[in-house]
Order: sequence, then structure tokens, then C-alpha cells
Amino acid sequence: MIYDISDVQIEKLLIAAARAGEALARLDERIDRSPMKHGFIERQDFTDAISSMWVDGELVHMEDLVLHDAHMDVRAPTHEMTAAHRILRSRRLIFSNAPGWAFTAPGLSRLRGRASLAEEPAPPRQAPDHSRDEDTDAEEETSLDGAFSELDALLARSAATLDAITTGSALPPMHREESHAIINEPDWDEDERLKEWWDVHARTEELPAILRTAILLDAWNMIEVLQRSPWLGRLLASAFLRDGAVTPDHLPALSAGLRAVPRERRHARNQTQRVLALLDSFYEAAQAGMKEHDRLTHARERMMRKLAGRRSSSRLPELVELVVSRPVVSAAMIVKELGTTPQGAIGLANQLELREVTGRGRFRAWGML
Repeated sequence: MIYDISDVQIEKLLIAAARAGEALARLDERIDRSPMKHGFIERQDFTDAISSMWVDGELVHMEDLVLHDAHMDVRAPTHEMTAAHRILRSRRLIFSNAPGWAFTAPGLSRLRGRASLAEEPAPPRQAPDHSRDEDTDAEEETSLDGAFSELDALLARSAATLDAITTGSALPPMHREESHAIINEPDWDEDERLKEWWDVHARTEELPAILRTAILLDAWNMIEVLQRSPWLGRLLASAFLRDGAVTPDHLPALSAGLRAVPRERRHARNQTQRVLALLDSFYEAAQAGMKEHDRLTHARERMMRKLAGRRSSSRLPELVELVVSRPVVSAAMIVKELGTTPQGAIGLANQLELREVTGRGRFRAWGML
């Protein structure tokens, strides 16, 4: 499939692009000056991960994702939960690196899950001290050496995979011949599709950053670059806005804006209408971010008033920052982050104007009003 940008009517997109760029720049400036900048960015990561799953037709609850990220699951994680957590970790990885890191070869390989892990070579086997003259014995040794080599390779791959899961890094790459036809379609050439997307990236260099981002995201969706990670295109769009100095201080939660645009517009047959819908989603994402930031700012100021007259060793300021950075906090999370006892965590939470989420006695969780 060839994505042709000559059919895009640029003149019909300029007003929407200017509006979206202005809104995103205004949100970025507000975040940069905010006293809860880091907490708000962490909240945006959770919001974008949930919204990205929603755009792809999957439902993941915010509370479950927060608890899964804190390694405090109340139930076994599902496949959807694992995918949402991968989106969350990918956003953090992109933001923790330089603005253009996601578009470098190592960065893109890491985000695709193809970054190779450093593996120590297996120690060479000791040759036998005596020689055998019989051909049958030599054949037996050759077959055993081959079997041991395959077993060593399998153990090395298993150890690398377990280490990647434990440390939260990228999984080792799977060779084309090792991929099963039920899991991966054999005719789906991701490298060729990615090359086509890079061609679109090169042909749009003269366009403004906000308009170019919308075209690149539409191209990613139409080309269907990755078979199992369609959400990566939206993260790359956010990274491109950051790299293009539109939002240098945060990664926009573009998937949250896509939820406000009807599906019929996002999947329209006309190319210009699809790009226009993406630009409108950028604007909606900025508006939703500013409303959420204002809501959290007012709630934080209201809680900070309760700190007047408290002793300097009080844990309430730390709890306020924790509540700002997480949509939901449980008693176990407060104990882990603040180092208090379970009863002390409940006592601290009761001193703030927090909303009870569960209403249970054994497992209690709160959210900001």
C-alpha cells in the first residue's frame, strides 16, 4: 500500500492545525509553570494508556492499571492489562530520553521490542581426553553436541526473556523463522511497511510540525506498520510534537483527544477528512488536559490548606503529592511510598478530602475529588 500525500488538501487543514497547535502550546506552558508538573505528567501517562486501549477497542479500568503498575494487583492481569502497562512504560521511556530519541534506530527498535539483550556467550565445552576410532561413537558425540547446543540456546533465550520481564526492559527479538503463523502473519513485512512510513516522514519535511504530525499518524494507521502494536503510532506522534518544540515539556495524551472524535470521522474514506479529524483530536486532547490540570490544581490547593500548622515531620505533604500523581492510591501504596504503617496510612488519608473508591474494609483506596 502506497500512502500518497498529494491528495491531502492542505488549505482546508490550516485553521484546524493552527487551533490545535495553539492549544497544545498553551497546555505545555501551563504544565511547565505548574507546581505539580511531575505529578500531572504521571497522571497523563495513565490517562493516555487507558484511552489508547479504548481507541483500539479494549477496556481497561484505571484503578486496575494503577495497582498493576505498583505490583499490587487484586487479580491476575489480563492480556489487555499487560498491553496497557506496556503503553505506560513506553511513554515513560520516551519522556525519560532526549526528544528525538524515539526516531533513532536504537530507540525505535527498543519501542518495537526488538532491542537485543546482552547475553554472555556460553563457555566452550571441554574436548574429551581420549579418542575413539569407531565411527558410531563419533556420530553419537556429534548428535549429542547438537542437542546440547540447542538446549543451551533455548535456556539462554528463556533466561533473557525472564530477565527482561523482571527488569521491565524490552523483550529479546524473535527471529522470523521462530514466529508462529497463528501469532504473527507470515506475509506481514513490518520492516517494509516501516520503510514506507519513513518515506512519508521524508516527504513532509517542509510542513509545519502540527500538520506533519497528523499526516504521519494517519499514514501509520493506513499503512498498519506494526501487526500487534497499533498504539505505537500515537506515541510516536506525541514524541514528534515534543521533538518539534510544540510541547517540549510533556508528551500530549493524544489518545484522550481521539475519544472525543466520532469513529466515523477518524475512519473516513477521504484522506483530508481523516487528517482534519486528527487535528481536531489534538485540540480536544489539549482542552481535556487543561481542564484536568485546573481541576487538580484546585483540589491540591484545597488539600494544602489543611497543612497549615502541621509539624515539619508530617507525612501529609508527601501524601498530597502522591495523590496528585496517581488517579487512585491504596493503603498498601501509601505504606510503600511513605513508609508508614497500614493504620497510619488510613489515618493520613482520612485527614484529606479524598474520595473513597472501594468502600471495603480490607482493601481501601482513595482518589482525588
